[in-house]
Amino acid sequence: MSESTRMPDTKLLATNRPALGGIGTAAEQPGTRHPHDVATPTPLVERAFAFVDLCGFTTFLTSEGEHAAIESLRRFRVAARDIATRRGVQVTKWLGDGAMLTAHEVGPAIATAAELVARGRDDVLPLRGGVAHGAVLLFDGDDYIGRPTNLASRLCDAARPGELLAVGYPADALPRWIEVTQTRDLTLRSIGVIRDVQHLAVATDVPRTSLVMRPADGEELVP
Repeated sequence: MSESTRMPDTKLLATNRPALGGIGTAAEQPGTRHPHDVATPTPLVERAFAFVDLCGFTTFLTSEGEHAAIESLRRFRVAARDIATRRGVQVTKWLGDGAMLTAHEVGPAIATAAELVARGRDDVLPLRGGVAHGAVLLFDGDDYIGRPTNLASRLCDAARPGELLAVGYPADALPRWIEVTQTRDLTLRSIGVIRDVQHLAVATDVPRTSLVMRPADGEELVP
């Protein structure tokens, strides 16, 4: 056999092959675990949710037309993206004239929703919202199934224009610039009677000028 066709020395190749540092062997990778080890129920995750929507959007659409309605919706989405981004909250999905917000902690979720509602309190289309948190199932990687999600959504549905509703948060669990202004009992669809539902709002001593948003394009969105 000529020198050019000689088979490579496998021992030499094995000796000189670099180690797969940082990649991990198959046995170490979570996705390669034994079927018995991954057959357990999907674990719950802790999340906080806020639902917000524009009040009177359908009526406004009918009376003012599609272009005016779309402009109001655009302004709402710009504000929601800006505030959520600044507070480390995710806009999980747009819901027509509303939005679902998700956070790992309830404080940022409350802060984001409260600021959004406060900005829009004097608008033609004011906002309303609901907040809840707890254990849920993460479904298909981008959706959440559980009572906290349903509760936040139903609270938003029951809120009056300019209200942000929640249940059971003591003063020390709220951002320091947010207060409980009143409580009332509500009957929520598919949930039932909820006692002492809280109306959360930006404290009265917060300057109005602090609720002016200046997006990157220089446009001021004043509530």
